[in-house]
Amino acid sequence: MSALATIQAPGLVICGDDIDTDQIMPSRFLSVTSFAGLERHVFADARFEAARTGHLHPMDQLTAQQSKILLVNRNFGCGSSREHAPQALRRSGIVAILGESFGEIFAGNAVALGMPCVQLESDLMRSVQRHVDAYPQARITLSLREATVAIEGLGAFPITMSEGRRQQFLGGTWDPVATLLSAGDAIEVTLSRLPQAAYLGHDVTQPRTKA
Repeated sequence: MSALATIQAPGLVICGDDIDTDQIMPSRFLSVTSFAGLERHVFADARFEAARTGHLHPMDQLTAQQSKILLVNRNFGCGSSREHAPQALRRSGIVAILGESFGEIFAGNAVALGMPCVQLESDLMRSVQRHVDAYPQARITLSLREATVAIEGLGAFPITMSEGRRQQFLGGTWDPVATLLSAGDAIEVTLSRLPQAAYLGHDVTQPRTKA
């Protein structure tokens, strides 16, 4: 786990409000025993429908291979709390998501993967999407330290995100499991100071007897 202050990459536009986690990762793919390979099924239904009508979904366009920042609209990631959705996006190469707003649980799950979800005012977001659609190689520089996003050929704009989450990325503490493990020695010291023989009035060193 490391600090994350700046992300620079081309963007990938996914238009539409209220894109929920079932659209990102359909439920029929949730029976896996690990997250490996989920990237093959991200937006599976939308991609199938686009192909059926003779179109290419953004995830299937040639430029998608280099695009690392997802550009979305309002309430992206709403719906169920399935962590398969951010897992699939992260495994497909997405490293950050810039949008109008996010489902709260989705955004929290994304943080735990090192994938920041940052917000941009609605009108600006739509302008950015139109620009990146026209110029898919345009470089996007996302600065968590300065709380700005710069779009090559368009300009720089202020972004917002939870200050606590922003500090997690800047301080390299975005992964709660890694943070806990890194405090192993301190945890052992604290544990050694706690009472070991009593729990809610019961001596845990003795077998519990029936009343």
